[in-house]
Amino acid sequence: MPRREGLRALLAAYPVPSSERTTFAAMNALTGHPGDPLSRSTFNPGHFTASAFVLSPLRDSVLLVHHQKLSRWLQPGGHIDPEDADVISAARREVLEETGLTVATLSDDVFDIDIHTYPPGREPEHAHFDIRFLFGADSLEVPGSDEIDDWRWVGFEEIESVDDDPSLTRPFEKARRWVGSDAS
Repeated sequence: MPRREGLRALLAAYPVPSSERTTFAAMNALTGHPGDPLSRSTFNPGHFTASAFVLSPLRDSVLLVHHQKLSRWLQPGGHIDPEDADVISAARREVLEETGLTVATLSDDVFDIDIHTYPPGREPEHAHFDIRFLFGADSLEVPGSDEIDDWRWVGFEEIESVDDDPSLTRPFEKARRWVGSDAS
């Protein structure tokens, strides 16, 4: 199945919370946009990215990495490369590249969605239409990489002291509920 159709199917299966309906509608519209919405060179209105919320082995915290350009703590993630079979493969690859961790997929379904503006630099300002997945680590040891300058495990109750942006606090709350549902 071509990647665009796979993306449409992935989004169609997402049980959209009412707070994410506007984001979901914009993502659906982007899947029909001319050009390649999965290409990092599509700037108007933007392109899809993939990221991961990685739960600790005890499922009591989430791994965040320090993004050098944005100078913020964020979940691992990034662009979808042409070699990536699908969006979840891109998210898994990004975790490996940024942290050195090989992670287990806790669900093949979309975990969260978000649209955020990426500031200008080598590329013009543009939107990242971020598809997010839930993974699990089997170790607290994070090898790291030259793509990040730091990493940390953040407990569910700590996230607002790290960053109170709903782009992070919303998925942290979802992860807390997922853990509480004994889904692991």
